[in-house]
Amino acid sequence: MRQLLELAQHVNGEVVGSDQIRISDVATLANSRAGSITFATSEKNYEAFLASDASAVVVSRDIQANPSRSAIVVENVTAAFTEIVKLYRPQILREPSGIHPTAVVSDDAIIEDGVSIHAGAVVLDGVRIGSGTVIFPNVTVMENCQIGSNCKLFPNCVLYENTVVGDRVVLHAGAVVGAWGFGYESSRQGHRISAQLGNVVLEDDVELGANTTIDRGTFDSTVIGEGTKMDDQVMVGHNCRIGKHNLFCSQVGIAGSCRTGDFVVMGGQVGLGDHLTIGDRVSIGAKSGLMHDVESGQRVMGIPARPIRQAMQILALESRLPAMRKELQQLQKKYDQLVESNDRSISRKDAA
Repeated sequence: MRQLLELAQHVNGEVVGSDQIRISDVATLANSRAGSITFATSEKNYEAFLASDASAVVVSRDIQANPSRSAIVVENVTAAFTEIVKLYRPQILREPSGIHPTAVVSDDAIIEDGVSIHAGAVVLDGVRIGSGTVIFPNVTVMENCQIGSNCKLFPNCVLYENTVVGDRVVLHAGAVVGAWGFGYESSRQGHRISAQLGNVVLEDDVELGANTTIDRGTFDSTVIGEGTKMDDQVMVGHNCRIGKHNLFCSQVGIAGSCRTGDFVVMGGQVGLGDHLTIGDRVSIGAKSGLMHDVESGQRVMGIPARPIRQAMQILALESRLPAMRKELQQLQKKYDQLVESNDRSISRKDAA
C-alpha cells in the first residue's frame, strides 16, 4: 500500500485533491473499487471515474480535475499508469542463469557470454547464440541456426535448421520458424513434396506471437523485415518477403511468395492469395480476402477486398437488401396488376 504522493513523485506528476490517501491496488475503470487507482484518457473516461468507487485517477493536463476527487496529473497518462502498475505488479527479473543441467546443448554450438538456456531446451550442432539471449524451457534450436543478442525464445518454440534470427527478437510460446512450405508436385500417383532448401530470416526487433508459423523458402529465404510485429496464430507461407515495421493481427494468413512494403497493417483473419504485392503503408481491414495487388497508401477491406469507401457503401447496401427485396416484390405485384388490367382492356376493345 502506498500514499498517492509517493505515486505522483514516482511518475513526476502533480496531485489534485488529497495526497495522503492510501492506494492498495491498480485497476481499469471497469474493475475499480475503493482503494484502487485508475486512469482516464478522455473527458468521458474522467466522468466515469467520478461516478466510480476508485479512490484516485491518473489524468492528463488537458482534463480539468475536480479537487473533490484525488488525481495525479501527468503529461502522458498511459506511460505514467504503466509505471504505477509495475509498482504493484513487478515484472519477474531473470538474471543470466547459464545452461541448465537438463538442457541438451551440442559441443559444436557457440554460446556467447550471458546466454540463459533453461531446462529441457535442445540446441543442436552449428548453432550460434548471441549474448543476453534467453532460451526458455523445451525450446528446440536445430542445426546451423544463428540467433542474435538479447533475444527471447519462450517455451516450446522450434527453429528449423539454418534459421537466422537478428537482435532483440521475441518468439512467444509455440512459434515455429522454418517449417517446410506447403508446396507439392502433383501427379496421378499423388502429391510429392517440392524442394525445401531455403530458410527463414527474422531481422532485428521482430516479434512473433504464440503459435505463429513462418515457412522456409523453397530455394531462397522467407524474410520478415526489421521491427515487424505479429500477433498470435499468424501464418506466413514460403518465399514471402515481409517489409519493415508491419503489424499483423491474430490469424492473418499469407500464402506463398507474397511481398509487403513497410508499415503495412493487417487486421485479424486477413487472408492473402499467393504471389501478391502489397505496397507501403497499406491498411487491410479484418476478415478481408485479397486476390490482387494493392498499391501503396491504400486502405482496403471486404471479401474480395476493395477500397474502404466502396466496401463500406456495399456493406450499407447489403443491410438494406431485405427492405429492397420487399419493395421489389411490391413493385412486381403492381406491375403484374397493371399488365393484367391492360390485357383486359385490350381484350374488350378487340371484342367490340
